[in-house]
Amino acid sequence: MAETVTQSATGTDGPLPKGFRGAEQGWPELHRIPHPPRRLPLLGDILGVDRRTPLQDSMRFATQLGPIFRRKAFGNEFVFVWGAEPAADMADEARFAKHVGLGVANLRPIAGDGLFTAYNHESNWQLAHDVLAPGFSREAMEGYHAMMLSVAGRLTDRWDRELAAGQWVDVPGDMTKLTLETIARTGFGHDFGSFERDRPHPFVTAMIGTLVYAQRLNSVPAPLAPLMLRQAARRNAADIDYLNRTVDDLVEQRRANGRGNGDLLDRMLETAHPETGERLSAENVRRQVITFLVAGHETTSGALSFALHYLSLHPEVAARAAAEVDRVWGDTATPSYDQVAKLRYVRRVLDESLRLWPTAPAFAREARQDTVLAGDHPMRRGAWALVLTAMLHRDPEVWGPDPESFDPDRFDAKAVRARAPHTFKPFGTGARACIGRQFALHEATLVLGLLLRRYGLKADPDYRLKVTERLTLMPEGLRLRLERRTPAPAQTPVPVPDTAASEGGGCPVHGVGD
Repeated sequence: MAETVTQSATGTDGPLPKGFRGAEQGWPELHRIPHPPRRLPLLGDILGVDRRTPLQDSMRFATQLGPIFRRKAFGNEFVFVWGAEPAADMADEARFAKHVGLGVANLRPIAGDGLFTAYNHESNWQLAHDVLAPGFSREAMEGYHAMMLSVAGRLTDRWDRELAAGQWVDVPGDMTKLTLETIARTGFGHDFGSFERDRPHPFVTAMIGTLVYAQRLNSVPAPLAPLMLRQAARRNAADIDYLNRTVDDLVEQRRANGRGNGDLLDRMLETAHPETGERLSAENVRRQVITFLVAGHETTSGALSFALHYLSLHPEVAARAAAEVDRVWGDTATPSYDQVAKLRYVRRVLDESLRLWPTAPAFAREARQDTVLAGDHPMRRGAWALVLTAMLHRDPEVWGPDPESFDPDRFDAKAVRARAPHTFKPFGTGARACIGRQFALHEATLVLGLLLRRYGLKADPDYRLKVTERLTLMPEGLRLRLERRTPAPAQTPVPVPDTAASEGGGCPVHGVGD
């Protein structure tokens, strides 16, 4: 049975204390925070909700209840935050830290004390972060660029064939293949052969199974989970076993074949902490590899899929972005690392897609000491809340009266500078936010540039966006038609101002939140 413990409201790790009632122990005036109507004894706020879409249900309640609200399920009460002021408070590292709970804690049987799932007190988090951070430096990123281009070439080869056959392209499926191969090859020297398969690689199937199971654990009473999810638990155990065996084989091949090209796996196996000399254990290496393979491709594939959806619906945006690619890249057959970085408008398209549908749609924070949230809500040390990123990104006080509209110019440099800090958080916040953020952003910008240069994107007129939830978000059933596009004739490149194209762009180190 999967481990289901979370960090308690008293700030200690381990099994939940007897009589625990969620956030209530750490919120002395919980009764002042609104909750959905029609609450039922024992069951809580379950009327009118769909256990397959807990995030979208919470977004609906947020609109009704305001920037701080609570939901109750089977005796446990959870506080949600999305207003700009309380979200900024919770981004204060002096007062709040990452909280590992809910679905994230349910992933610990897979990832243990890996970067994303480690509790704050577990020493392997800081060790792994310090050892791996150089793997996301500018120098390292430039080294990954050629491999990213190579994998993207496999995608365009596939799309060229489907275009010639007049077929629809499966956007989420192909973006998943692309991002899995990219992180596997650049980080671990491994090729899953995703583009040579008609069906997803078994690693992807197992990964999705574990994410779905982790989310389902939150939708049933904990004492009844062994009974209600017995069959699902057996499948989850098999999925975890497959993930472990796959990664163990990958690591064993590296040990047998000798050093790779200085990639992430080499760093995990060979690098000692620069100050303590400590090295990652074999078990922790496995956990870190699984963390990077899962989180390092799942969120980026969703981000690309949402971006392509919006580009297909907004041909004027797609035309403007494609014109930028033509201008900046000129006649270059294979763009350089620096040329990708100059795609300012393409990056805005990506950021606006992440604003509307951040693929990691929430993150939890806990109080380091007794404090008052937004000047009005007392919290005891260890009390925690979920920052609902997908609603923070829709706060009309920040984003204007029509926050649901798609407008990449929200992220031009002037608009970013005028906006309050901590209002755009697709990668979490603070010290545990995003060790692989720039990897994912460069990969996604490169891929969007290549696709916009090569294809016109035609939406299915009958498609209506449906978002599937498995801890991360992905558009379900999205398919597009392609038209071959001829790039505009090369012109003298126009200098691009070196100004920030998005909030938080200076974080040196998404894909994997830690």
